[in-house]
Amino acid sequence: MQRLEGRVAVITGGGSGIGAATARRLASEGAIVVVVDTNPASGEAIAAEVSGLFIKADVTDSAQVENVYKVVFHTYGRIDIAFNNAGISPPEDDSILTTGIDAWERVNRVNLTSVFLCCKHVIPYMQRGGKGSIINTASFVASMGSATSQIAYTASKGGVLSMTRELGVQFAREGIRVNALSPGPVNTPLLQELFAKDQERAARRLVHIPMGRFADATEIAAAVAFLASDDSSFMTATNFLVDGGISAAYVTPL
Repeated sequence: MQRLEGRVAVITGGGSGIGAATARRLASEGAIVVVVDTNPASGEAIAAEVSGLFIKADVTDSAQVENVYKVVFHTYGRIDIAFNNAGISPPEDDSILTTGIDAWERVNRVNLTSVFLCCKHVIPYMQRGGKGSIINTASFVASMGSATSQIAYTASKGGVLSMTRELGVQFAREGIRVNALSPGPVNTPLLQELFAKDQERAARRLVHIPMGRFADATEIAAAVAFLASDDSSFMTATNFLVDGGISAAYVTPL
């Protein structure tokens, strides 16, 4: 399929995990891909693989984010897709009783403030073109609670979901669609690190997934491609859950 032929897509956190898988998927459907990451080695490698552009940027810095979209628009003359995907989940983010204010602020800055900044600075370029698709990475934890809490991560993703609804409604009549993508647990370096450090905590997650496995990053990338394409043209302000049924489960199969 070439659903995205000639469209320009900007992916934050594009150097690894879901971002890298999405860069490959969008490029395979004809998009011109811009990879934004703090890691030049991985970011440049993915950009080269998809014949795209790499821009090193800290997405928590307003001036750097503004410059990203300025460079992209100057280079290509358009911005059609923004996948705001950068995020962290550090081990010091735990129960509210043990999580410090530094961890709280860092996680929310990367996971929530960066999405605010990316939307703030990309929407004016989409307004020029009269259309666009923004996909913000939330999480299934924005819709569910957990006894093995990552309080800052959960709160940040809830903020992403609420902000996405607001933007999706506000800009709907300008042709700009804004949707939240809420993955379930995905087999990425972040999850692998959790398994290595705390197998019991990881196992407690797996048992609640009806499909009995974690998602592959390519499965999340396929959902991004759908939301970026005209196949989802009547979808905006939506929470698009790709979670293996976890948010619907009461008891899972044996």
